[in-house]
Amino acid sequence: MDGAARLRELRALGCTPEQAWQLFDSLPPVRVEEITTGLWRGDELDTGHPWKGVLVESGWYGKQFDSADAVQPLVFATPGGDIFPVDPRRVPLFLAGRVPNATLRPVRRSLGVLRPLLRTTTARARLRDLGFRGISSAAMIYDHLPIIDIFRRVDEDTLLGVMDMRGLPEPYFFVLFRDPTG
Repeated sequence: MDGAARLRELRALGCTPEQAWQLFDSLPPVRVEEITTGLWRGDELDTGHPWKGVLVESGWYGKQFDSADAVQPLVFATPGGDIFPVDPRRVPLFLAGRVPNATLRPVRRSLGVLRPLLRTTTARARLRDLGFRGISSAAMIYDHLPIIDIFRRVDEDTLLGVMDMRGLPEPYFFVLFRDPTG
């Protein structure tokens, strides 16, 4: 089964972290210059992680890769569909997995009002090719948080990512889809 078919299966059924790692390790690397095309739409891969649903429920749209040094690691969408980059330092990641996801719905509904407080116009991360689990592939390094997201190619328009965050005991897997509008 190819990587895209396996990812579809795991997204439909959910999976264990071990199954997600097996898929990740089977995928080819992707280079920074191959993904610096703008906006990428995000979704999570359900591995039973405590953060399950946190980003999606809070209005996370994805990421934006304009160049190796101009990266927005968190892009959110208002209920009306306005997309804007968020400064990761203004997002209380320490609450992820500690509050019920239902409490995040009001935050999502309030994004239009919160936008001026959360929005950034400055790049908040960069992309580099980085060795991880024995393979060099594109990785996003946050400027102000101990987080690195490592990517592998599923197909031309799909990436499987894993968040490596200091203090996070379990990996957080997510999927990015190239946004044709972005």
